[in-house]
Amino acid sequence: MRSLSLLAAIGIIVFSAHADYTIEDISPHFSTNISIVWQASFQHVPTNFWIYQKLPRTFSPETLSRSAELASFKIKLPRKPATNTTVIWAERGKGEPRPPYFSITPERGEISYSLGDRAPDKPDQYLTDQPAVERAWAVLGQLKVDRSEFIKINVAPPGESGVFFPRQIEGIQIYDKMEGFSLQQFGPQGKVRNLSLVLPELKRTGTSPVASSGQIIGCIHAYKTPLVPPQDEEFKYFKRLKALSTATKLIIVKLTPYYGEGAYGKSPSSDKVPKDVYPIAELDAVAEFGNGSRFNIRLISPILASETIRLLSDKSKSSPAHQR
Repeated sequence: MRSLSLLAAIGIIVFSAHADYTIEDISPHFSTNISIVWQASFQHVPTNFWIYQKLPRTFSPETLSRSAELASFKIKLPRKPATNTTVIWAERGKGEPRPPYFSITPERGEISYSLGDRAPDKPDQYLTDQPAVERAWAVLGQLKVDRSEFIKINVAPPGESGVFFPRQIEGIQIYDKMEGFSLQQFGPQGKVRNLSLVLPELKRTGTSPVASSGQIIGCIHAYKTPLVPPQDEEFKYFKRLKALSTATKLIIVKLTPYYGEGAYGKSPSSDKVPKDVYPIAELDAVAEFGNGSRFNIRLISPILASETIRLLSDKSKSSPAHQR
């Protein structure tokens, strides 16, 4: 999913043919008569956001050697900082290479290691408790990177074994595990199955003031705010979208800023990873209906004033929402 824009990443959770859908297709089409009430606070939101550009990261030999040691992988690493993509396999004979493998991808700012199929398959054998979180945090410190760039909270989703610490920029979390540190451990000694560090260099390229609640509400009315798929109802996504069109009231109760890849609503060309890093917002909301029922939803919205202006000035007609 890292090769897709943020909105395409949201879409692919729900359907495989994400390229067939627009931002309007995966956004609720609320009635023009709906009452939208803003109760979310902006106190924790900066008045201006920086926009960044991703740059390659050259990892030091010390960081690489410590990564290999933690993975119990005896390999010959480059003496100088690695600048090219390198993949080292434990076994590479006449047939296909077999894991374990260790890879260095400076272009993406990534180091990764995997035991592959040489580890248990049962999820309950992997460590996810608090001691595993503490060990993962200690391991991150051993890699000689600045731990202040990470949030010490395990955001690995339910059902996924392991620990994932998301990256943060100026105290704001990177969205959807796009960057950060992951560690998958098993057994009483905490043997490493998978290790991944994604930490590209960042360069500031501009700044923009935060959008107002009125501008964000305008984007909701214009079908520019995709619905985040509920984890337990991914295959009912379009059914829920259709149901929201009959809501009579929407209460925005919380706004959480994140950073995501690419400009809001713009898909990258071909399969290239977006180089720009923009802030976005996740809205927690309550949809109410005329029959007295209500349910909680989450929406993705722009958070920059400049992006809401761009989206709301787009007069092009969107395609009809797909139904399933």
